[in-house]
Amino acid sequence: MLSKLKGDRTIWFITILLSLFSMLAVYSATGALAMQQGGNTEYFFLRQILMLSIGFGIMYAAHLVNYNYYSRIAQILLYISVPLLLITLVAGTNINDARRWLSIPVLNISFQTSDLAKLALIMYTARTLSKKQQIIKDFDKAFIPLILPIIVVCLLIVPANLSTAAVLFATCLILMFIGRVSLKHISLTVACGIAAFLVFIGIATLTSFKTRLDTWISRVEKFTERDKEVDYQTSNAFVAIANGGLIRLAPGKSIQRNFLPQPYSDYIYAIIIEEYGLLGGIIVLSLYLWFLYRCILIFIKSPGAFGALLAVGLSLSLVIQAIMNMSVTVGLLPVTGLPLPLVSMGGTSLLFTSFAIGIILSISRQIETQKEV
Repeated sequence: MLSKLKGDRTIWFITILLSLFSMLAVYSATGALAMQQGGNTEYFFLRQILMLSIGFGIMYAAHLVNYNYYSRIAQILLYISVPLLLITLVAGTNINDARRWLSIPVLNISFQTSDLAKLALIMYTARTLSKKQQIIKDFDKAFIPLILPIIVVCLLIVPANLSTAAVLFATCLILMFIGRVSLKHISLTVACGIAAFLVFIGIATLTSFKTRLDTWISRVEKFTERDKEVDYQTSNAFVAIANGGLIRLAPGKSIQRNFLPQPYSDYIYAIIIEEYGLLGGIIVLSLYLWFLYRCILIFIKSPGAFGALLAVGLSLSLVIQAIMNMSVTVGLLPVTGLPLPLVSMGGTSLLFTSFAIGIILSISRQIETQKEV
């Protein structure tokens, strides 16, 4: 089957393996949720298969498009994303004191606008860097057009989703470094980002955003004071990891799925370790690192700056998010609320991830085509 696919077949293979982990883990982790909602334990399993199938369809379609077309699409998506983020802040669906979702009335579908904005900003940053390489050190002509969208989009995401904004900001900084932006300008970007965030915190203490700020402070305090008392989420994740041991093959036999909050999303990595042992956890981590390595090879081989920067930017965003999710599970970071890409039970976030991987495959397909010529 892989022989019929274009682009980097190793990336296709990694994506399929992660999807298999996803189906098994989601089926196991949603058992308690299914019982609460009527007892149909197959519903969420079939739903995940459907979402993964749609995701692969999007991935396949995206990889057939010449990646150069995504340069123009990046502008359109960015112009759409900013108003959508603003609408979400004002009238988005409020869940856990965070307005992250917009509902489409006719289709009755909700999606996180930050997922679209993240994809759009990375594409736009890669486009801007590639087009301004000849004047990349110029402050007015190169740096300002580059930094303004980054600050605006990240600030609009911060109120409801600090962790996503942090991943996106870090990805853009790395892209700027790879794209030969002056270190002085990169330092200025960091300073602007910190200053803007501090201003936001100041405003948040006086507005309705304060409840979300309290959530961030609470999470950090629980993480830093762990020597006194381990919080409920972390303690159950640790129990799941301990149950897994070194090597285990017990699909569907997780115990902590009944106690962990969001075992099918934020803490699905703990379920994987509990059912497949530390070895299973290492395999999943290795798949993400292998994915990043293959994308770095695409970056090296890409003849154009846009394709190279786009491949490394999209892959870094996915892998950084994955590592943050796994770090939270094993207690290396405070709770972030980030799902595990391609593995956590997904809705539209899984589809946007599939689209990003499809773009990466489009770049690798173009490299293969040029080799044949």
